[in-house]
Amino acid sequence: MPVKPTAGVTAVLRGDGRLELVSSTTGIRMRCDTVGTAMWIALRQHGGDIETAARTLAGAWQTDATNIRADLDLWVDELCDAGLVGATP
Repeated sequence: MPVKPTAGVTAVLRGDGRLELVSSTTGIRMRCDTVGTAMWIALRQHGGDIETAARTLAGAWQTDATNIRADLDLWVDELCDAGLVGATP
């Protein structure tokens, strides 16, 4: 199921080129490393479709899509637990 940012979440580009996800409703801030930044961009480019984002990243990084999917699933779970993203029906 696709995921999308929850209400009030914005992605702020930091001076170092990385993203910081900020929830205006909860005050939660999550700084992304370069991998997290790439994952966020891929998710947003593909409408929150985790499988397609994983395939895109695997192609760009020349690695196995299954491994990327597993990493992406874990990271999305962290974002869900923090209330920064949620599943869309």
